Amino acid sequence: MRYADFDNKVALITGASGGIGLRVAEKLAANGATVVINSRTKESAEKAVAGLRAISDRVSHVLGDCADYAAAAHVAEAAASAAGGIDIVVSAGAQGAVSPRPFAEMSGDQIVEAFESRLFARLFPVHAAVPYLKERGGAIVMLGTDAGRHPTPGESIMGAVGASVILLTKALAKEFARWKIRVNSVALTLTSDTPSWDRIFSQENFQQRLFTRLNDRFPAGRPPTAEEVARVAVFLASEEAAQVTGQTISANGGLSFGGW
Repeated sequence: MRYADFDNKVALITGASGGIGLRVAEKLAANGATVVINSRTKESAEKAVAGLRAISDRVSHVLGDCADYAAAAHVAEAAASAAGGIDIVVSAGAQGAVSPRPFAEMSGDQIVEAFESRLFARLFPVHAAVPYLKERGGAIVMLGTDAGRHPTPGESIMGAVGASVILLTKALAKEFARWKIRVNSVALTLTSDTPSWDRIFSQENFQQRLFTRLNDRFPAGRPPTAEEVARVAVFLASEEAAQVTGQTISANGGLSFGGW
C-alpha cells in the first residue's frame, strides 16, 4: 500500500539495523519519508543504511544505546538536527540482556537487567523526542509483546515490560493529545525473519524449548514475519490511522485473542 502522507515527514526509528525496525524503515523510505535509523553499532547501522539507500537517498543513521537516557537524548537531538525535526517515532526497543527463563531461577541482578534493557530502550527515545514532536504533532509507535497480555511461564519480566508498554500507550496518548501526537503500540509474539528468531533457535536451552512449543501452536501454521508486523506499525504511523490512538494491536497470527 502506498501512503501519500509520509512525504516531507521525518521518521526516527530506534533499534532499526535489522528485523522489524529495518522493515519499518524500508516502508517509510519507500513512501517518501526522511528516515533516520538508530543502532548501537556502527557496522550494523552502515550496512542497514546502505540497503536503504537503494530505496531512498533521504536516509541516515545515529548511533547510541537508547537504554541509556543520555544516549537516547543525543539520538533524538541528532535526528532532529540532521533532518529538520521529527514527525514520527517508531521505538523498536533492543535485544533483551537476559533471555526468557523461570523467575525463580533468575538472580536479582538478572531481574533488574532484563527489565531495564527491555523497558528503557523503548521508553527513553519516546521521552527524548517529545520536544520535537510537540512542534508540529505526529505519531509514536512502540513495539511491545503479547507476553504483557497473556502470561507465559519463563516470560514474567518480558510480560511485565509488555504490560508497562500497553499502559504507557494509553496514558501517553491522553497526555500528548493536546499536542496532536498519537501514541499506539504493536504487541508481538514469536516473529520470523528477525535477529531474535535466529538467536532463539541457535542453541538448545529453555528459551529454544519454550518457543519451539509456541511455534507449533499458530493457527495458520506459521508465525508472523517481520514484514507483516512492519505493515501494522506503518499503518499506525500513517494518517490512515488519524483517529487511532492509545491502542495496542497484537500482530500474533491469531495465536491468542482477547486482552485489554
